[in-house]
Amino acid sequence: MVVLHALSDFIDCDFAVSDLSPSYWYEGHCLESGDCLRLPRTSMSEAIAHGLMQQLAKNDCYSREGKMYGILLVELPNGEQRVLKAFSGLLNGCSLVAGWVPPIPGRDEVALEEACTLAELDKIKQEILSLKQLTERQQYKTLSDEFERQLQAMSDRHRHCKHQRQEKRQQICNTLTPEALAIALEQLDEESRQQGIERRQLKRQQNEVLQPLQGFIAATDARISELKQERKALSRQLQAQMQATYSLTNFSGRSLSLQQLMPGGSPTGTGDCCAPKLLHYAATHNLKPLAMAEFWWGASSVNQDKIPGEFYGACIERCQPLMGFLLSGLRPNPPAPFPAREEGVRSPSPIRGGVWGEVTLPIIYEDEWLIAVNKPAGLLSVPGRYRDRQDSVLSRLRHLLPDGMALVSVHRLDQETSGILLLARDRQTHKQLSQQFQQRQIHKVYEAILSGVAIAEQGVIDLPLWRDPENRPYQKVDWQNGKPSLTNFQVISREQDYTRIEFTPLTGRTHQLRVHAADVRGLGIAILGDRLYGCDAVTSRLHLHARELHFEHPQLKKTLYLKAITPF
Repeated sequence: MVVLHALSDFIDCDFAVSDLSPSYWYEGHCLESGDCLRLPRTSMSEAIAHGLMQQLAKNDCYSREGKMYGILLVELPNGEQRVLKAFSGLLNGCSLVAGWVPPIPGRDEVALEEACTLAELDKIKQEILSLKQLTERQQYKTLSDEFERQLQAMSDRHRHCKHQRQEKRQQICNTLTPEALAIALEQLDEESRQQGIERRQLKRQQNEVLQPLQGFIAATDARISELKQERKALSRQLQAQMQATYSLTNFSGRSLSLQQLMPGGSPTGTGDCCAPKLLHYAATHNLKPLAMAEFWWGASSVNQDKIPGEFYGACIERCQPLMGFLLSGLRPNPPAPFPAREEGVRSPSPIRGGVWGEVTLPIIYEDEWLIAVNKPAGLLSVPGRYRDRQDSVLSRLRHLLPDGMALVSVHRLDQETSGILLLARDRQTHKQLSQQFQQRQIHKVYEAILSGVAIAEQGVIDLPLWRDPENRPYQKVDWQNGKPSLTNFQVISREQDYTRIEFTPLTGRTHQLRVHAADVRGLGIAILGDRLYGCDAVTSRLHLHARELHFEHPQLKKTLYLKAITPF
């Protein structure tokens, strides 16, 4: 089975590397020496990965399920370069697929147990689905809705009757004799009592019809809970078996099981991710790794916000704990150089840049009150909710700067958007800058490339935006619930089938520019690389950059003009 592929299978023979700086570092500390070992993701490895994406796009079998894919650029003993490719977990139920790196040894030893357990897990899954789709659930909902409709109609009728009785009582009190008044009032009270009886009878009928169904559904839900617990126990049992048998080898020739590497236990799927499979294969076949790249392909991952075609780093829970061991035997990489300063940007303090494991983080302005950085595409502005989304501009600066723990982000940029991000060094400055943002006193300019040719030269887009709760983080135009969102635009140039454009947002809604560009009621053309909003072009990034920021310095009381050169 051919596993080593020629570079020409993925990129043109005349491919030229325009940027040698890594965009990400796979790294870990050697268990013996403590040295930080690093393997880059470079423009070359990203170009190879894009070539693989184009191949995947031609075959529907790769789109049936979303998963991580990866490539590893390696050097043979004779100096030739080749490419390895891998997928995480199983591919359409198979662990061994021609042309792809095989799974790490250990799966074969538990193949029978795994097959039996997976069959049992699938049986449990099907039973859970069947129990969730019982006709009694829909029957209960239909009957419940009908009773609620009847009760509401009865309540409306009784309320109207009550109002009429109150009016009639006021009328007869002044016109009837005491004896006739007593009889009339008793009749009105009796009408009220009869309506109360009518309501209680309907409620009793509701309980008689719905309670048996409710009890049946409750018993079914209890059974579903039991099945889920059974499924969890079986998964843990299988994972424990795999951890004991999976054996990883590093570039020192040392082999350890997952159980030895992670004695406290590991999440399901550890050892089946792309990076461990690629590095283990390279180590056991005398191949020198040069660069690696991993990306998501297939259906979007709602829970983890993973988008098809986007690059991602080593996952925190499964891959990152193994990196130090897997990279052992490689010579430690020298520290990455600090980035060069952008020209034309003022700073009253010495120039600094920072590196923390992944992408360089240039500081383009700083003083004792605030700091502005040129955020690279692919990096979060602030830490996310989950453990694998802690790396961000804010967390890096807090790690790098002596006063970093006092930093507070004033605003945010989307993860895939690059450009100027402003942070405050104290609460008072944060409050004053936040007020400027809220009062639209901060002038923002973005530059983007649209994935098509725009007709209008300039204009204003006014479309209210609302988060789609069933499709996070997707935003949509919603005239009823949406928040006001206003964007000015000006075409800079048209380049073949693309449009270079300048956006000036007057509001700061999530994904505002991306939706205003993609929606047919806006420009109707998605930003290049914006797969979330319909761009299918294979490209290395979202072509959206926060280029300029003008605002009054809250302490110096003078206008600051910050600019970060557009990188595309």
